[in-house]
Amino acid sequence: MTAAENVCYTLINVPMDSEPPSEISLKNDLEKGDVKSKTEALKKVIIMILNGEKLPGLLMTIIRFVLPLQDHTIKKLLLVFWEIVPKTTPDGRLLHEMILVCDAYRKDLQHPNEFIRGSTLRFLCKLKEAELLEPLMPAIRACLEHRHSYVRRNAVLAIYTIYRNFEHLIPDAPELIHDFLVNEKDASCKRNAFMMLIHADQDRALDYLSTCIDQVHTFGDILQLVIVELIYKVCHANPSERARFIRCIYNLLQSSSPAVKYEAAGTLVTLSSAPTAIKAAAQCYIDLIIKESDNNVKLIVLDRLIELKEHPAHERVLQDLVMDILRVLSTPDLEVRKKTLQLALDLVSSRNVEELVIVLKKEVIKTNNVSEHEDTDKYRQLLVRTLHSCSVRFPDMAANVIPVLMEFLSDSNEAAAADVLEFVREAIQRFDNLRMLIVEKMLEVFHAIKSVKIYRGALWILGEYCSTKEDIQSVMTEIRRSLGEIPIVESEIKKEAGELKPEEEITVGPVQKLVTEMGTYATQSALSSSRPTKKEEDRPPLRGFLLDGDFFVAASLATTLTKVALRYVALVLEKKKQNSFVAEAMLLMATILHLGKSSLPKKPITDDDVDRISLCLKVLSECSPLMNDIFNKECRQSLSHMLSAKLEEEKLSQKKESEKRNVTVQPDDPISFMQLTAKNEMNCKEDQFQLSLLAAMGNTQRKEAADPLASKLNKVTQLTGFSDPVYAEAYVHVNQYDIVLDVLVVNQTSDTLQNCTLELATLGDLKLVEKPSPLTLAPHDFANIKANVKVASTENGIIFGNIVYDVSGAASDRNCVVLSDIHIDIMDYIQPATCTDAEFRQMWAEFEWENKVTVNTNIIYLNEYLQHILKSTNMKCLTPEKALSGYCGFMAANLYARSIFGEDALANVSIEKPIHQGPEAPVTGHIRIRAKSQGMALSLGDKINLSQKKTSF
Repeated sequence: MTAAENVCYTLINVPMDSEPPSEISLKNDLEKGDVKSKTEALKKVIIMILNGEKLPGLLMTIIRFVLPLQDHTIKKLLLVFWEIVPKTTPDGRLLHEMILVCDAYRKDLQHPNEFIRGSTLRFLCKLKEAELLEPLMPAIRACLEHRHSYVRRNAVLAIYTIYRNFEHLIPDAPELIHDFLVNEKDASCKRNAFMMLIHADQDRALDYLSTCIDQVHTFGDILQLVIVELIYKVCHANPSERARFIRCIYNLLQSSSPAVKYEAAGTLVTLSSAPTAIKAAAQCYIDLIIKESDNNVKLIVLDRLIELKEHPAHERVLQDLVMDILRVLSTPDLEVRKKTLQLALDLVSSRNVEELVIVLKKEVIKTNNVSEHEDTDKYRQLLVRTLHSCSVRFPDMAANVIPVLMEFLSDSNEAAAADVLEFVREAIQRFDNLRMLIVEKMLEVFHAIKSVKIYRGALWILGEYCSTKEDIQSVMTEIRRSLGEIPIVESEIKKEAGELKPEEEITVGPVQKLVTEMGTYATQSALSSSRPTKKEEDRPPLRGFLLDGDFFVAASLATTLTKVALRYVALVLEKKKQNSFVAEAMLLMATILHLGKSSLPKKPITDDDVDRISLCLKVLSECSPLMNDIFNKECRQSLSHMLSAKLEEEKLSQKKESEKRNVTVQPDDPISFMQLTAKNEMNCKEDQFQLSLLAAMGNTQRKEAADPLASKLNKVTQLTGFSDPVYAEAYVHVNQYDIVLDVLVVNQTSDTLQNCTLELATLGDLKLVEKPSPLTLAPHDFANIKANVKVASTENGIIFGNIVYDVSGAASDRNCVVLSDIHIDIMDYIQPATCTDAEFRQMWAEFEWENKVTVNTNIIYLNEYLQHILKSTNMKCLTPEKALSGYCGFMAANLYARSIFGEDALANVSIEKPIHQGPEAPVTGHIRIRAKSQGMALSLGDKINLSQKKTSF
């Protein structure tokens, strides 16, 4: 084991600015100084030894002048000093001075102060020299009977580490600790003793547990946690023991400690797949989520529930607990609520959908009463989407849900209202029996709608689905009410003229008469005084939108008026009524055109909107059957096509999900009976404790793909040339937030290389954790050096550096070999993710960093290029397959991914096939990348640039 890989117990922060003191001044302070100066000198000595200094002359000084002192701070510092100081001669024999140290520690183990005894016992756990420990064994044993629990629990730990490292020093340790455990009353001492028995003599631990299995629920939580671990390990190794201990795990689910409950539930799920066990564990998880105040804990436990749901056999059990899961919605945190709603939606079935909808409706109404907050709006959106999904999957529920949700069309939060509108649009198209109800509710809330976008959508729905004469009349009444007095221009000018105060000085310019494109006159009055504007609340909503210059809503209104007028003509046979209705519709359009051309609105009407309104006027004046068909049938058909495509997409993704979760068993697969399986074959399930320990240490055993390119060799980077005196190559292991560089260094010369040091520096958001320690390499010898690098965000990082060394016997300066750069690939941190179109657009508008990449490739097919980009960037295509199918010479697609640090990356691919250049011409176009951070946008752009061209193997 190299020096860098030795186990480190003590980390000390060193201020680097001060000059290191000389050995003579330190010796002087240690001999003649007072307690304070001795303490400072001892600290400096410790820091110098940690930095690699050899101070053999100070050892005897410290033994003579510092070791006899009774000051607690000095005693504590001496423990650190003896831990790090070299205790052997170069040939491996123990230094004679250490006998004196050993005697001092024997006295400390018999010291009347329990702190000194306890801390000395802790220090003995770190000693690796059997000769030093041997004389101390009687004193350590005696500490097991000390009156203070601090001493006893550290004595147990000391005995355990000595037994593990040097069994011959205390061969009867398990028996000794078992007897100690039986008589011990203190929880921490019992926990340490039981922990030792688990690892040293599992049978004794089981014997002890069998004697007190009925009292387990009365033990302290630290002991209960160790008992859970033991039961898990025993049952994992020997499944026949399950029946003996499973009742104990059930009892621990009722523990007062949340940590014990969590571990017991996790253990119960791995030991038993019986519905009662799964239900008890799930119930325990739900209680933990509700009672724990920390949101991180809530999210972790929710993840456990989601993992349970992934198992097909457990899903049915969890379906009965949906109402309990919904209790978690009382948590104010949005992320917790989001996960809970998603879980509830995945578990919903025809048995519990009615109860689910009732709870969600109550939650929606609650959000209306809460004071406005950003999260309240987002939560309302989540609830609306969940209710939407429920109604689509269970159409019987739609009638209950719609009246409640329609109230939110008048919500000031546009996003929540837009979600409701989308739901209503889908419901009115799918469920014929609800059309009357929806139209009626829509007419009720129509005048209260505050957002112009929602207003447009509501107009479209009313225009499309009003089928009776009464409804059409109601729509016209609502529109008139929303427009206010017409003609608009004249009434606004009159209003302003009437509101001017007589004492105001008004200079009126000459009145201009303008002729609009429609052939009507627009009167323009130039009042040069500041006109007192009427408060906007006094204006009807539609009039307000138009005077603000939003004429897109006018184009939407014209389409709606045309549809209802054409339908009215078909329904009412009386010619006079027909003409009267059509004329009214045309008057409304004309007055809007007139307003658009006047100077009253804040922004003039656009040409597109003029064209649209003019077209609608023309359609109404001619009333041709072709136009009637287009307005009244084909619009609805296109919506129907869009909804059915969306539904198909959802079904396909659900099918893929269920296929993923279904455990397929082949006809000739062997059946494993647990009772008949030999112990050594019980490797079907990994040990969870072992897995979590490996994950914490960054040694997660990933299953390597069968393809040799995906193996470790693919991640080896050559750092120097084969002809360099020192050859080096690095294996780059990315483990979520850190990168481990395993560098192989080979001495290719016939000389011994001393102080061979790997010096590294980083560029980007990378940080070197520690400096690798120097090595000595024999001729043609090799060594491995490990270096840890922390990663803070998603961007391409570069690690560069050199290897410096001295040649033994040479008088020249230090030699240096410069290393090649190691490029850290951004793809290790990016994972495909999904989001809705609305979320994508919102993020696209918010993110300030954009990187535009020009397509430069040798791929000649659009779809092939898109697939190549998806594969090389780890992004997910949000544009549905249907929209990308077919061939038309151009393609646009939205891509999305999220990094492990929670950063979002968006991309828009706009590509075309230049047909005029022939069939073999490559794809051209642009990819625009947007991200919150500059590093993410640039790194993703670099990745696309590097991998655009398809390489042929």
